[in-house]
Amino acid sequence: MIQLLKKLTLTQYALALTVFAMTVRLLTLGIYPLMDTTEARYGEMARIMFETGNWITPMFDYNVPFWGKPPLFTWLSAAGFELLGVSEFAARVPHLIVGCMVLGLVWLMAARGKGNRNTAWLAVAILATTAAFSVIAGAVMTDMALTLAITLSMVSFWLSWQQKSRGWGYLFFVGLAIGMLAKGPLTLVLVGISLVLWLAQDKRWQQIPTCLPWKGGVALFLLISLPWYLLAEWKTPGFLNYFIVGEHIKRFVVSGWEGDLYGSAHKELRGTIWVYWVLAALPWTPILIYQVSRFFKNGQEGVQSESGYLGFLWCWMVSPLLLFTFAGNILPSYVLPGLPAMALLITAYHYQQPLSESVFKLGLITPVLIVIVALLLKFNLTGKEAEKHLMAQWASQAEASQSELLYVNHRPFSAQFYSNGQAKAVNEPIVKLMNNAESDVFIVIEKKHIPQGFLWDKRRCELRGESKKRELIYCKSTALSRVNAVP
Repeated sequence: MIQLLKKLTLTQYALALTVFAMTVRLLTLGIYPLMDTTEARYGEMARIMFETGNWITPMFDYNVPFWGKPPLFTWLSAAGFELLGVSEFAARVPHLIVGCMVLGLVWLMAARGKGNRNTAWLAVAILATTAAFSVIAGAVMTDMALTLAITLSMVSFWLSWQQKSRGWGYLFFVGLAIGMLAKGPLTLVLVGISLVLWLAQDKRWQQIPTCLPWKGGVALFLLISLPWYLLAEWKTPGFLNYFIVGEHIKRFVVSGWEGDLYGSAHKELRGTIWVYWVLAALPWTPILIYQVSRFFKNGQEGVQSESGYLGFLWCWMVSPLLLFTFAGNILPSYVLPGLPAMALLITAYHYQQPLSESVFKLGLITPVLIVIVALLLKFNLTGKEAEKHLMAQWASQAEASQSELLYVNHRPFSAQFYSNGQAKAVNEPIVKLMNNAESDVFIVIEKKHIPQGFLWDKRRCELRGESKKRELIYCKSTALSRVNAVP
C-alpha cells in the first residue's frame, strides 16, 4: 500500500484520497445512531414532516412549529425518508450529497478560477479531509446546506467577475436564495462581509453596478426564497418576528439569550470562534499557518496577483470568523462556510511555494478517525448515549402498542425519533406518576433520578429494559390493581 502511494503523482493521490474519504463517510452513515441533541432533534423533525406530509412548517413536536431555522435541512432528510424509509442512513445521506456538491464547486473554482486543473483535486482532497467538513457532511444539521449556498455564491461571483458571465451572475443569486432556505439572512451577511472586504480594495467597488445582473438576479432570488417565508408566516403567524428579530439580532448581540424557544443559547467567551476554527480545520490548520509564515519571511505577505485571487479567498475564509468574533452564542460548526476557501488557499500557496508532497499524507488521518469514532458510537463506548437500544427493547414488548411511553423529567430527542414519536415527557414525581396511572404504562427514568430507598411496587411494575443511564419499567394501571385487591 505504501509503495503504491509513492508511485502516485500528487494529483492522483489527491483524487484517491478524496474518493477514500467520501467512501468511508458513506459507509459509516448508518452504523451509529442519531445522536442527541442536534442530529436526533433535526432527524425527528424530518420524521414528523415525512409522517404528516406538512412540508411547509418544520415541527419541533406534533403541533409545535419550529421557527428557529428555515426548512431546507428538514426537506433533505424527509426526502431521504421518502426514498429510502426511516433510518439513520436515509436521514444523513442527503447531507453527504450536498457535501459532495460543495466539493464539486471547490474543484470548479480551483480548475477554472486560476486555470490550473492540477490544483483542483488537491483542494478537494484537503476540504474532504478537514475535520469539521468530514463530520458535518454526514450529519443531520443545517450547516452543510448553508455552506453549499455560500460556496455557490462565492464561486459564481468570482467566475462572473473574471469571465463577465451573466450565467454565473444569476447563479450567484441562486446561491443566496438557497442560503435563505438553509439558514436565513445569515447567508446575505456572510457573503456580504466577504465581498465588501474584497471590493473595497483597488477600487473594485466601482464595478459593482455592472459586475452582476442585479435586476434579474434579485427577481430570481425573491422568486426562489420569498414564497416559503410568506407561506410559513401564513401557516404559523409570529414566525417572522421570532426568526428575524430573535434568531438574527437578539441571539447575536445577547450572550446567553433566553428567548430561545427550543433549547438553551450557547454562551461562549467573545472570540472563541477563532479557537473553533483552529480545531475545525485540523489537520490542515498548521499547514496554512506555516505557509503564511513562509510568505512573511520572504517579504511577500503583501504581494497580490493581478486578479486578487488570494485576497478573495482570505475575505471568504475570515468572514464567519469576523462576524462571530463578537457573538456569544456560537457553535464550532459556524466556521464551516469558510473552510472551502481555506482548502483553496492552501492549494494556491502550495503551487506558489511548493511543500513536500509527504505533507499531504496528513489527509489520511481524518477518514481513519471517522471510522474509529463511528465504531465507538455504535458500541456506546464514548459516554454519549442515544436511546436507540432502549427504544428497541420497548418496541419488542407485547404491550408496547397498547400502552403509553412516558419519560420522567427529560425526554431525549433520540427517544422521540426511535419511538416514532410515541415517547412523551412528564414532570411528575415518580411516586405520584405511579399512583395516578389510570392505564398500563411504560415509564423511563434516569437511574440517578430514582429516589434513594425507592422500591417499585412489584405487584404492578417490572423492569423490562435498561441502558447505562435509564431504566424501562412497565406498570399496570392502578385501577386494575384495585380490582385485583378486592377479596
